[in-house]
Order: sequence, then structure tokens, then C-alpha cells
Amino acid sequence: MIYVVTPGDTVDTIADAYGISAASIVNDNQIPYPYPLAIGQSLYLSVPGTSASFSYSAESTGYAYPFIRQEVLSATLPFLDGLFIFSYGFTTEGHLIPPVPDDSFMISSAISAGVAPVLTLTPIDENGQFSNFLITQMINSPSAVETLYAELLVTLEAKEFSSVDVDFEYILPEDREAFAFFVAGLREYLFPYGYSVSVALAPKTSDGQKGLLYEGKDYALLGEAADRVLLMTYEWGYTYGPPMAVAPINKVLEVVEYAITRIPPEKIRLGIPNYGYDFTLPYEKGISKARTLGNAEATALAIAQGVPILFDEVAMSPYFNYEENGITHQVWFEDVRSYYEKFRLLPEYGLSGIGVWQLMRFFKAGWLLFQEVFEENNEGNSLL
Repeated sequence: MIYVVTPGDTVDTIADAYGISAASIVNDNQIPYPYPLAIGQSLYLSVPGTSASFSYSAESTGYAYPFIRQEVLSATLPFLDGLFIFSYGFTTEGHLIPPVPDDSFMISSAISAGVAPVLTLTPIDENGQFSNFLITQMINSPSAVETLYAELLVTLEAKEFSSVDVDFEYILPEDREAFAFFVAGLREYLFPYGYSVSVALAPKTSDGQKGLLYEGKDYALLGEAADRVLLMTYEWGYTYGPPMAVAPINKVLEVVEYAITRIPPEKIRLGIPNYGYDFTLPYEKGISKARTLGNAEATALAIAQGVPILFDEVAMSPYFNYEENGITHQVWFEDVRSYYEKFRLLPEYGLSGIGVWQLMRFFKAGWLLFQEVFEENNEGNSLL
């Protein structure tokens, strides 16, 4: 169950009230000694007889960079069906570029844990930015496309990947159909060898939505072209934007309700953010820059500042304010309450699972919640 801390609560009083051990509360919620709590903090409690199972099968996947700490990876793998390794690049001629540092330890760790390793393909240039120039040059060159298909197959077989995820961003509007054709061609090329293809989609709410993130992504065409899609339902609150929830449920719902009109829902994974932002107030466009922090880190910050955690009932997301060195801060993050609101969309809309961005920080309570609500019916690995 999910418990929200009230004034006077301690780990011991909560444990006594629900007949569970204080150690389970501490471990499940990553509470450091001497086990302080914040008013308004939500806790995952493993209370016998209170399972929130949805009686629904759901896949759990997530992205990680090759510089992930081994202890974080090892802690996360037991909760995953697929590990998306971010990322492989390519040249304008279609030659595949492996990630740095080497990802071999991630692949071997995943396979040992029974988790499917997934090669994530991105058009990231030498400056670490998504490049629509790279996209245009490659997808409009038949020879480059064939080279990339062939090198992907060699790498999939040599490194024991299970599938490919195509994460292209800032696609030019005029490349919309060519990109969908590229994804469909890759799926057709890899299918005889037993590999599937997924594609990441910016969070659209209509066919004609304007903006470079959206115009090059045709939901209907890509939903037909790929085996799975990921809705990137996060980043409403972002580094250079005004303070707000990263994934407000009202905005997430708009995307899901549009997506299922264009893509079979059983092909859709819902994007889940594993982070929050520490914004400064007042917000100044072009000047303000938020700090990224993990969900457990955000709760620890509220405790350290001695401030209560509030909950926005529209966004269904936690937040808090604090003052430091004369500067006002507002922190938006995710907790088990906000995760539950997102998880319940899977059975409600018939979605296939979740894709977490990203796994570099371990949020144990969120994973335990997912495991509990879907554990009895989780088949996993259906298209990984």
C-alpha cells in the first residue's frame, strides 16, 4: 500500500500501525540512518493482504548509459524485462558507431539476469546532440540505409542483443515518410533473423501538432512500421522551462488518448520518468536552469530543508519549496503516488508496458510498486 506521512509519524510508529517491520520500510524506501521522514512523503509499504494487483500483464523496460554504476544496474535488473542501452550512433554513410565506454558488461549482466538487452540507435553527432542532418543524409540514401541495416545485424548477432530501438529526435517534417519507411524496412530486414524493432515517439496530441519534435513523427505510419513504440511522456517540466511536473498526468492522458487512435494499444509502452528537477524562482526564460535530481534524492532534500512535501491533484505529482542562500527553489519529482497514477493507465487503455527514462539512479519503491501491481500476471519479453 501507499502511506503518506503525517505530523508525528516515525518509521517505528508506521511499522507498528501496519504490523510490518521498520526494516522493511527503511529498505524499501531507501531511508538513510537515522531514518528521518518528511511530512507529505509517500512510502511504499509491503503490507500483507493489501496487494494492488491489476490482474494485467505488463512489460518493464528502461534506458541506461554504459557509464551506469554496476551496483545500480545490478539492483535494477531484477525488475526489468528489457534493458535499452543508450546508445549506438551512425555516420552519414550508414556505418554504425558503438557507445563509449564499452557496453559489454551491461549486455552480459542483462543476459545473466534473464533480461533482454536492446540496442538503442540514435542520430547523435560528435557534439552529443541529436542531428537531423545525420537523419536526412542517412535515411534518404539507399546505400547508407543498406549499410546500416547490415551492420546492425552483425552487431546484434555478435553482441547477443535481442532487438533494436530507434530513438530519432528533431526529424525534419519533409523526412516524415522517409523515416517511417526506414523503420519499416529495418523491421522487415531483421524479422527473418528473429529480431524486433521499436521506435520512440515524442508526446503528440494531434496529427498536425507543430514543432520540430513532433512534425517528423507520424504516429499512424510508425505504429504500423514498428513492433513496439514508446511514448516519451515526460519533459513537460524540463531543464530550461518553468517549474512544473515532469510528467503531469493530465498531459500524459492527452497523449495516450490520441496515441490509441493511431496505434494499436498493445504496441504502446508508456514512458515513465525516473527523475525530477530543482527549479529556481522566479523563472527567467533563457536564464533559469533547473538541476536534475533523483526521486529518492528529492525526498532527502525536502527532509534536509525541513519542508513538507505537497501533492498537486491535477498533475498528480509531488513538489515542495525551500529557501537557500536567499534563493527560492521549487522541486518537482516522482513518488509512488504519481507512479501509481501512471501505472493504472496500462490496464485502463490496454498498453503493453512501461519504458523508464532513465535507469542511472535506483528508485526502489517505484520498482517494488510496479512489481506488486503486475507481478501475478507479468509475462514479459513478448517482443524483446
